[in-house]
Parts: sequence; C-alpha cells; structure tokens
Amino acid sequence: MDPAEALADLTEISTQIESALVATPTGEPIASTLPDDASRALAEHAVRLLDGASDGGAGEEPTHLRVATREGCLFVVRGETLVATAVTGAQPTTGLVFYDLKTCLRTIVEAEPAKEPKRRAPAKKAAADA
Repeated sequence: MDPAEALADLTEISTQIESALVATPTGEPIASTLPDDASRALAEHAVRLLDGASDGGAGEEPTHLRVATREGCLFVVRGETLVATAVTGAQPTTGLVFYDLKTCLRTIVEAEPAKEPKRRAPAKKAAADA
C-alpha cells in the first residue's frame, strides 16, 4: 500500500491518533498528515529519540517508544526499513496505538514490489585452441 494511503487508513481507524508520519530511518519524511515543515521536524526528532534511547552501542536498539506529556503523547515505531510516528491526545490506549503503527508499517512494506534478483550474463565460451 502507498504510504499516504496507509496513513489515511491509520488515522481513520485509530481515532486516538491526531497526526502521523512515515519516514526513512534517517528522518526523511515519506508521507505525513502534517505540513511539510512540521513533518520534517517531527521525523528528525523521532529518529533522534530512538537513537538517544539506544543502549550506548551494545547492539540493542529500541523498536518503539512513547513520550508522554500532560497534553498528549508521541509514539515512535522503528520497522526494518521505515519509522512511523504518531501524536495523540492525553491518555491514549498505548498498546493499541503501537499495534496500529506496526500494522501501518507492515502494510506499506508488504505492498512494496518484490525486487527481482539481478540476472547474470551467461559466461562466454572459451575459444577453442586452433
């Protein structure tokens, strides 16, 4: 599924999510329900939060996190190839928001066209010694 379509489905299904985005692991927005400037800033912050929550290089990187304030929450989920972020109001159903974000990422990745393996050119036959 196209990332923009997946986000539209996400925000329609999950009424707790006020805004959401999908980004690359480096923080480049791919699709968002926010204006461009806000998308870029949120994607960069989300990736920095994930990086900052790592265990200091021992090999364990967080796959998801939640930051809560009195006004609302920020959820970040790291997939294998993408990062999803959502903003909610106060006191959301945490497990459900994480589930919905992971499902969103999965629908995007599963819809990507399968990459065909590169075909090798047939080896040339050696010329016979004359």
